[in-house]
Amino acid sequence: MSTIQSYTFQNWTFKACEDQEWMPAQVPGCVHTDLLKLGKIPDPFYGTNEKEVQWIDKIDWEYRTEFDVPEALFSQEHLELVFDGLDTYADVYVNDVHVLSADNMFRVWKADMKAVLKGNGNMLQIRFRSPIQEDLPKLEKLGYALPASNDQSEVGGLGDKRVSIFARKAPYHYGWDWGPRFVTSGIWREVRLEGWTDVRINDVYIQQNEVSATLATLTAVVEVETSQSVDTVIRIGADGQRWERAVSLQPGLQTVEIPISMDDPKLWWSRGLGDPHMYTFLAEVLQGERAVAEFTIKTGLRSIRLVRDKDEAGASFYFELNGVAVFAKGANHIPNDSFITEITHERYRHEIVSAAESNMNMLRVWGGGIYEQDVFYELCDEYGILVWQDFMFACSMYPGDEAFLNNVRHEAIDNVKRLRNHPSIALWCGNNEIDSAWAQYVEHGGWGWKKDFNAEQRERIWADYKAIFHDLLPEVVEAYAPGVDYWPSSPLVSLTGDEKQHAHPSTSEGDIHYWGVWHSVEPFENYNVHVGRFMSEYGFQSFPEYKSVRTYAEEEDLALESEVMLAHQKNGAGNRLIKQYMDMYMHESKDFPSFLYMSQVLQAEAMKTAIEAHRRRKPFCMGTLYWQMNDCWPVASWAGMDYLGRWKALQYYAKRSFSDVLVSVDGTKEDTTDIYVISDQLEPVQGQLRVQLIGFDGTVYREDEHEVAVASNSGQQVLSLNHGEWLDGHDAATTLLRIDLKQSGVADIIQEHYFVPSKDLALQPAHIKVTTVTENGGEYLVLESDVLAKQVWISSEAEGVFSDNFFDLIPGIPVKVQFTSREGLQSSDAASKTGLIQVRSMADFIQL
Repeated sequence: MSTIQSYTFQNWTFKACEDQEWMPAQVPGCVHTDLLKLGKIPDPFYGTNEKEVQWIDKIDWEYRTEFDVPEALFSQEHLELVFDGLDTYADVYVNDVHVLSADNMFRVWKADMKAVLKGNGNMLQIRFRSPIQEDLPKLEKLGYALPASNDQSEVGGLGDKRVSIFARKAPYHYGWDWGPRFVTSGIWREVRLEGWTDVRINDVYIQQNEVSATLATLTAVVEVETSQSVDTVIRIGADGQRWERAVSLQPGLQTVEIPISMDDPKLWWSRGLGDPHMYTFLAEVLQGERAVAEFTIKTGLRSIRLVRDKDEAGASFYFELNGVAVFAKGANHIPNDSFITEITHERYRHEIVSAAESNMNMLRVWGGGIYEQDVFYELCDEYGILVWQDFMFACSMYPGDEAFLNNVRHEAIDNVKRLRNHPSIALWCGNNEIDSAWAQYVEHGGWGWKKDFNAEQRERIWADYKAIFHDLLPEVVEAYAPGVDYWPSSPLVSLTGDEKQHAHPSTSEGDIHYWGVWHSVEPFENYNVHVGRFMSEYGFQSFPEYKSVRTYAEEEDLALESEVMLAHQKNGAGNRLIKQYMDMYMHESKDFPSFLYMSQVLQAEAMKTAIEAHRRRKPFCMGTLYWQMNDCWPVASWAGMDYLGRWKALQYYAKRSFSDVLVSVDGTKEDTTDIYVISDQLEPVQGQLRVQLIGFDGTVYREDEHEVAVASNSGQQVLSLNHGEWLDGHDAATTLLRIDLKQSGVADIIQEHYFVPSKDLALQPAHIKVTTVTENGGEYLVLESDVLAKQVWISSEAEGVFSDNFFDLIPGIPVKVQFTSREGLQSSDAASKTGLIQVRSMADFIQL
């Protein structure tokens, strides 16, 4: 069989173009990481070092490697140089012959090498032009500055000259309100030589026309390239079945479609609804019975659509998977590192396993980062995590000249084709927040951008916007991934062409980004007020834990307004906001390390309030994605996991609030507490709901039990409790409600509720006893306390997660938890020993 031969380059060196010394380089990689590995720059993540490395993006850099071409490859009829990713402005030379120029980080770049290469002694050179020097003239030529709110040009020494919008490059490289400014250059994905003879298959797409539990009607779209006219048979095989089509191939590139029908297919389901089953499809080009080319892909069979039906309130906004309405639970994902090539397979798996362990079923790949690496989507497929996929545009207005649009079109085609076989892809979205930020149809609306431009400029900017997000991108999705929905901008009501188009916190159609809590300093209680059909962004900040903070700060830096703490707080007044909200809701922390812990509890309580408010409004609201899942460097941010992958309190809270069956308490009313049971399961919920009034010393003052029945995939209020009747004279500051739902006789769903804000609780120092027990071959910690221990935090010497953490421990009610090491999360064979542990509760961190 004529297979595709390939060669991956080794022994790279690099230098600044103005220098003479060549230094060893790692490919894939970037200039920043190569300099760091050689000790040429300080750790950019430490202290205030970010500002010490801003010179790197102002000069040109060069990479090169010498190589021989293996004979088996050199003898092939066709030889091609393939770059899966060049960041960003690059000129490529082979043996001093210019073979291509690149200007888009997100595209695949190829060049024919047959006439350029020799067997031995070849030289590949790539010159990366400074993205800053490349784009400053474009800004000058345009004559006015396009909005780019998160471009930290000042950090880069550029004043107000924001050039990020001209480069098809990861927007967050220019800084964001959670991330540093490191404008990288380098070979960020694989580069290789490919060779083939006669015929090759370039791509196979399994187009899913109609999929149900009884029948899958598919089309295999096979992209074939051949050197000569030839009569062949193209065969598709999967799960022991075969489908064939005789075709006459012509020289060049062509697409062949082969209809496929599969009876009783195993469907791909998101986490919580079923098994995310994957099929392997093998495509072959046959001459006689001999395969002369082949291509293998994996995909899952499912039907997925965004349902936006008019109703009495406005219009729905939810994802229907295999005919089932899915309540989306999850978070917004950003790149896991400022330096993308530092993200290992293990780090990706840790994030996706953490999402699955937290009962999530969706991640939104946000539009200011990258179209993620293949492994990210493979893991989402494996763990049943749906993906809301943004195109890489965010919080800016973009050019619309012919060259820019052509570049974006190629970028979109490359990435839609690369990702379209992943069953996890649920939606393509044009951009992040641009429609609502510009607010074309509300004169004084949005973020105030329009006031900086005259009428002619505004008309052009909006026309350029529409050309990309209303025309070009949806055309690409429809052409290359039919059946997957496109959403122009998040948030958005719908494309009405008037003032009703733009989302705001009270819209009853489309999706909502609600930032009244945090940016507008609204109280947490407003999460219960502003609930839309799909909450695709909302969030609250916290610090990483002490151990993580110490990776970028010394003891003398541990103060809220220290230079280092402010350098690792990219949201301007963020540290002050955390303190302001803490004064509203929490006891005063006794020192700065305690403040770190308290900030995490504060964040977790905020997100619990929001998540459960959204879930209680099911089916009016059918999605809740908080901002944000992860971090790209060590920083105070909205993330639920810090840069090092350590779960904050929020991640444990999210695990509980995202559980497939939830008992939730609405305590917003003055005199009553309403109790809800919400289910995302496909089976009805039946059980006994027990409500206990318990003193902080463990005394049970009252206990009631109620039979509850909730239909599948629904939610309802099951009880309403009168405060006066239940408290019956007991002190609200030393009393709590404990609610548990017993299914099959086991109290497996538990919720506590307090009658007063956390800062008014009369907490006492707790003596927590920890014992170790072994059950069914597993080791567990059993925790008991003499008084109420609030937000018990178990920290371990080993890296990993506990089955529960940051929970309330009530006297007389032991809590049993299990530790899983970081390795154990990814492999059941790995050991999960905690090492030394420390157990503390809120009383240890506050001034009593």
